[in-house]
Amino acid sequence: MASFAFNTVGQVVFGEGSAAKLGGIATPRLGRRMLFVTDPGLVACGLIEPALQSLRQAGAEVRVYSEVAADPPEAVVQAAVSAAVAFGSDAVVGFGGGSSMDVAKLVALLAPGLQRLDEVYGVGNARGPRLPLLLVPTTAGTGSEVTPISIVTTGANEKKGVVTPVILPDIALLDPELTYALPPAITAMTGIDAMVHAIEAHASASANNNPLSRCLAREALRLLGASLERAVRDGQDRQARADNLLGAMLAGQAFANSPVAAVHALAYPIGGRYHVPHGLSNSLVLPHVLRFNAEAAALAYAETAVCAFPELAAVPEQGRAAAFAERLDALARRCELPTRLRDVGIAREALDDLAADAMLQTRLLVNNPRSVSQQDARAIYEAAW
Repeated sequence: MASFAFNTVGQVVFGEGSAAKLGGIATPRLGRRMLFVTDPGLVACGLIEPALQSLRQAGAEVRVYSEVAADPPEAVVQAAVSAAVAFGSDAVVGFGGGSSMDVAKLVALLAPGLQRLDEVYGVGNARGPRLPLLLVPTTAGTGSEVTPISIVTTGANEKKGVVTPVILPDIALLDPELTYALPPAITAMTGIDAMVHAIEAHASASANNNPLSRCLAREALRLLGASLERAVRDGQDRQARADNLLGAMLAGQAFANSPVAAVHALAYPIGGRYHVPHGLSNSLVLPHVLRFNAEAAALAYAETAVCAFPELAAVPEQGRAAAFAERLDALARRCELPTRLRDVGIAREALDDLAADAMLQTRLLVNNPRSVSQQDARAIYEAAW
């Protein structure tokens, strides 16, 4: 067996109502002067209030930073870091979707003042130490609560990643109740995003692709494949919501150690240029990338196909990757998501620029089971258009 390293969060707390018990979980481990990083929508709907009340009842002093935007730009990260420094924070809580959690990771890393944001982009450039960190996801998709990755929008369209085990949180707290009110479209987008994490982790060409990640990826797909459509149809289906949240976390642990590849590389320019939500960007190119990769990843896709859709066991192995792509395409349609680039306002004339942008995602493309040229990327976008 090849050598590998597997890093993950220090503790996972999972359970309905656990966010309302945050104070008793966080203050003994993190500290008592916390910056609480979230977004304006969660403040407006009151979702953060039970968690804040619990923290304050436990004796914590809390300052809320609620200006996180989707695909957070550098200015948001810098403003949140400044808020933490001004408050004298000795701990950070990230509460929300992937954007809030990604910002919280960078606040914990940068608030001590040992490095600047422009020094930590890339793989392994962050030194630490960081402030104690707890993350609470309110969507079942990104897996950011268990990943050593934070994505920042730089300039007009480009995204850069900070990749380091230093930003893995001390605690990930998962409360399915926080996801009950998610609209069907967001449930579908984030759920397919989580499925992409598992699919790409399982087939990753990374030298660190390992048995633990593949096991987690298969279990994630088993949970998500059986529950995602149910959660989309009935947001109050408690078991479906719990399975979605747990599946997304397991997928996050998988790709945190066996990194994602061309689906994400081709999705990032769609989100960066057209502000299409990340999960939907992944969904739009997913079946087309799978078809492109099939000749190099047929066995990996055959294994994961059966986890997500057990009935595909009846399809001969050599044809299962194609059937898997078709089923994922059909899942997006049944969840009433757009399935073509033109459906989200992308003109055919833009495909060359998207392909050129995708080639910049070298951190991701190196993990793809089949080499992707700019011409290949253009052809995949064409198929998705």
